[in-house]
Amino acid sequence: MSMLVLPFVGFAGSAVAILAGRRGIALGLWLASLVGTLALFAAHATSTLQLDF
Repeated sequence: MSMLVLPFVGFAGSAVAILAGRRGIALGLWLASLVGTLALFAAHATSTLQLDF
């Protein structure tokens, strides 16, 4: 499984928790997914592209 899938799984889990009425779990999953998304963005935005034309 790709690392990029994990935040989306977390956001989906957060939506399920909202529908189940579990607000605390939903907020925790949403925040964890947000942090994961930002960490993955930082890792990808700071890496250099090895282009050879």
